[in-house]
Amino acid sequence: MVTDLDDSGGQAVVERIGGAGGEAIFLHQDVSTEESWPNVIEATERRFGRLDVMVANAGIGILCKAVEMSLTDWRRQTAVNLDGVFLSVKYAVPAMRRSGGGSIIITSSVAGLRGSAGLAGYCATKGGVRLFAKAVAMECAAEGDGIRVNTVHPGVIDTPIWTKLPTSAGGNAPIDPNEVARAGVPLGRAGQAQDIANGVLFLASEASSYMTGAELVIDGGMTGGARSRWSSTGA
Repeated sequence: MVTDLDDSGGQAVVERIGGAGGEAIFLHQDVSTEESWPNVIEATERRFGRLDVMVANAGIGILCKAVEMSLTDWRRQTAVNLDGVFLSVKYAVPAMRRSGGGSIIITSSVAGLRGSAGLAGYCATKGGVRLFAKAVAMECAAEGDGIRVNTVHPGVIDTPIWTKLPTSAGGNAPIDPNEVARAGVPLGRAGQAQDIANGVLFLASEASSYMTGAELVIDGGMTGGARSRWSSTGA
């Protein structure tokens, strides 16, 4: 089940899945609107019989210093990045309990592990979902319902989000992720969407059956430290 506000993009994903031999359907959804969720869960169970995996991946970034951010932008970002995750879990957990368990995977960010100038609001939401996921993981473990909850923390990944970062002044501020990676990622390059998809697949599978309340960091070494800037050829 693929849902998004981007109808053409969602349909394209469904077509790619179908072309690879899979089965998928698309529904238009604003994840921050509670009214949309019962229909999405009902349609999923009706079409596929059960819900085993839920990936909460919707998110927006607003490039703006905290003191310059409007309350409207703060709330818009929080609605998608934090409220949307809360609603994902609220409606996915009962469905998974009906099917005997499952895996919930929430996309956080390295911005949920450390601060980043100009992204204070984004950091707040990504740090929020990180601890929200841990709390829900403990609740599910206490219930013994077989549901695992983990977060994925991407670093600099080459996706279209870098061309869609709105600013407090209005408009977008396109950023080249490869330039960002060369300046601050120890591996010296931006990651690809497939790198994150591989991590999500791991958390969705039984290969990660002993993981819950954990963080899977896929960031080219950003949170590991800083690479050496000196030459190894000196005396």
